[in-house]
Amino acid sequence: MNLDSLASALGLGFAQPLWLALLPLAALPLLGDGRAQRRHAWLALLPRDRASELLRWLLRVLGAAAIAALVGALAGLYRAEYEIERVGRGAEIVLLLDRSRSMDERFVYRVAGGPTPGTAAWYAYNQADDAERVSKGQAARRILAEFAAKREDDRFAMALFSTLPIGLFDFTRKPDIVQAAIAAGEVGRGLNETDIAAALLHGMAYFDRRPYTGSRIVLLVSDGGDHIDPAAKLQIAERLREQRVALYWIYIRSARSPGLQGADSPGGAADAVPEVSLDRFFRSTGAPYRVYEAESPDALKRAIDDVGRLENLPIAYAERVPRRDLTAGAYAVALAAVLLLLGSRWRGEAR
Repeated sequence: MNLDSLASALGLGFAQPLWLALLPLAALPLLGDGRAQRRHAWLALLPRDRASELLRWLLRVLGAAAIAALVGALAGLYRAEYEIERVGRGAEIVLLLDRSRSMDERFVYRVAGGPTPGTAAWYAYNQADDAERVSKGQAARRILAEFAAKREDDRFAMALFSTLPIGLFDFTRKPDIVQAAIAAGEVGRGLNETDIAAALLHGMAYFDRRPYTGSRIVLLVSDGGDHIDPAAKLQIAERLREQRVALYWIYIRSARSPGLQGADSPGGAADAVPEVSLDRFFRSTGAPYRVYEAESPDALKRAIDDVGRLENLPIAYAERVPRRDLTAGAYAVALAAVLLLLGSRWRGEAR
């Protein structure tokens, strides 16, 4: 086994391996120095001293270790990154956040004793300056950030979507990446169109070639529906079932939407409403599915919290331990060996 294969087997590596050409110098201290022969002409007449022999070999090994450690430090010794298998409670969650222009609008509120929903007075109330000044997108990002911060054992992937999905990151447990990506969704203004089918297929692609280790969730946060063509419906339904993905839709109702109250009624006019049509399609896929209709930040938070309570099962995941620089430790070993050698020489001369 050569040096490279031995280092790989030990999980070690070298940033500048050319320095390893000096490693044979570490064998020099193991060779006899001849000092005893010069001082004692009849060394064979001296009695054998096992303690002295052991000490002499120990000093030689220290010398070899000092040279080897110094060469390893010059070569940039490091421990390669590796993975640790862990088991926690959580899920693999794909966040799909609608970034269409309508998400920049404010929530629409139903007010007890207020104007009838859908009337001019109702629209006027929801556009009034004294209504709460928070957009649907702002509330969604804030609540998703809080949700992700509390889910320490979850692995998150995320994409924004409007006309096309934009992947932000693959599955990770690094909270800084997750929080930065959620906050980045506030940059700029969204587009008018929304392609939910493309977003769902993009979200499920994150699970491709990944072993099934626990709960899988696609969390769709959107304020609009979509009429999906039959071919895309078939593909989405097959992917949901094959990958054993649970679909959660947080529907943030828009101002001129009748909502999902017609979802349970027979077909007809209700199917013409995009969100009702989309809800019925999700129900027909045969995959685990739950929908929440949110009309305020509080309702949105309750929906997200409910998802957290439902999806808290054991999950196995691999945690990657990053590469670690070992040059400082190698220099420390070399220094310690040299100091011991200097100490032994000083003791010998003192006698």
